Amino acid sequence: MNLNWRRVAVLVLAFSLAGGSMLFADSATQKVKLYMDGREVEDGGYVIDGKTYVPVRELEGLVEYDEATKKVNYYKPNVHIFLFKGKDVFSDIEKTGKLKFSVFSQIDNLRTEISAVRVAITAPDGTSRTIQTKDVKDTGSNFYFVTDDYTYDFKTAGKYTLGFYMKPAAGNSDFVLVSEKSINVLK
Repeated sequence: MNLNWRRVAVLVLAFSLAGGSMLFADSATQKVKLYMDGREVEDGGYVIDGKTYVPVRELEGLVEYDEATKKVNYYKPNVHIFLFKGKDVFSDIEKTGKLKFSVFSQIDNLRTEISAVRVAITAPDGTSRTIQTKDVKDTGSNFYFVTDDYTYDFKTAGKYTLGFYMKPAAGNSDFVLVSEKSINVLK
């Protein structure tokens, strides 16, 4: 009986110490919900020793990782987006139904190579359609991109989002959102 009591005491002490160190580690690193521009980031963020860490891929820019040097490069070009209906610039519109327009994008301060650009529109219900995709070469740090005329059905009032995407030249990367413009469709 005395031997069993000692075993129980040793096990309780061992589990208490293990549980206490787990609680300490958990309090030093905490996963938190992360919202960027009102949208929840899927992977969230972390608070470690009082500092908040955000996944760099969520910052709407181009990210390059060099495994050999363990170096991350982050590039955020300036992208200015203008919408044209014929020769007229527009932003907010009345609920008109189908509208024919083009997108003019001016890009400057691009400090990495890209292989393609894409412009897409997302409706208030979350459905997204590509307006145009184009392969690009030797863009330099400053260039512009103009889509062909595109007809879109603005059938419901609300906030539509126009996204400008770039595809990095290095690796087998997919398109990355680098800029957005809102179109408010009024009732």
